[in-house]
Amino acid sequence: MPGSAPWWRRAGTWLLLATACGGAAQAAGPGASPSAGPSTGPSTGPSTGITDDRGPPAAVAAAPRRIVTLLPSLTETVCALQACERLVGTDRYSNWPDAVLALPKVGGLDDAQLERIVALKPDLVLVSGSARVAGRLQALGIPVLALEANSLADMRRVMETVAQALGRPGAGTALADRIDQRIAAAGARVPAALRGQRVYFEIDSAPYAAGESSFVGELLTRLGLANIVPAALGPFPKLNPEFVVRAQPDVVMAVQDDLAKMPGRPGWASLRALREQRSCGFSMARYEMLIRPGPRTGEAAELLANCMVGLAATPRP
Repeated sequence: MPGSAPWWRRAGTWLLLATACGGAAQAAGPGASPSAGPSTGPSTGPSTGITDDRGPPAAVAAAPRRIVTLLPSLTETVCALQACERLVGTDRYSNWPDAVLALPKVGGLDDAQLERIVALKPDLVLVSGSARVAGRLQALGIPVLALEANSLADMRRVMETVAQALGRPGAGTALADRIDQRIAAAGARVPAALRGQRVYFEIDSAPYAAGESSFVGELLTRLGLANIVPAALGPFPKLNPEFVVRAQPDVVMAVQDDLAKMPGRPGWASLRALREQRSCGFSMARYEMLIRPGPRTGEAAELLANCMVGLAATPRP
């Protein structure tokens, strides 16, 4: 996999990795530049009870002005909701939009730097539900919202929850509606002759795949495509490589560098999709967009539709 970090960290997509590695899959087959502004400390305005993924309402200062995000998809959501200027720090993998590149980086999912976060004096920290740092931040009196999007419905909920925390209720739902419209338009562009094609979408060369129940899988379904990885195997399972060979997908999708190496994997030269070039390789930047459940999901759908349009225009050997 290109890059120096595991895919689930680079993408900001935790995706229940422990579950994905648990064994069900192995049984599937043999073998504008934001400004931090002056340090004013946490907001002293009224608090709002907003329910995050942990259940009980969380006390969040109304319209927080100093926000730290510890997941790229949450960073992107804040910016898409026109609040990028409120960000004072992000995780190291947040790289879109360009405005966040110059912000202080405070670690990642597993190694968030507590002291650096505290020094930024945030009045809200947005984290994944599995982030260990959440409890430590709350113990210091820093408001935290833990939010995860493992499905398209989750993504809609997360967007609206972030919008409410920003003091802009309804903006998240409106953003999700616009994304839905782009997905529908992208689906209409998939050639009729390719609808129902069975896709292998590789997440990592281990190989991990995007299964039918993942948000990537749901996106493929919305585009009229099928998936070689059934929902029963979980959202992002680690597969026995022979499972892919046996499944013989109609289309293979992966990071370009990994796609180029696939024929060299034991048995994979027999994949018809590879022999007939029924595949789509993505740059790392495009790939990260595809596997981040956030405001660029509509654009991701268009990218997948473009892939299918291109395959329809390419005659089989």
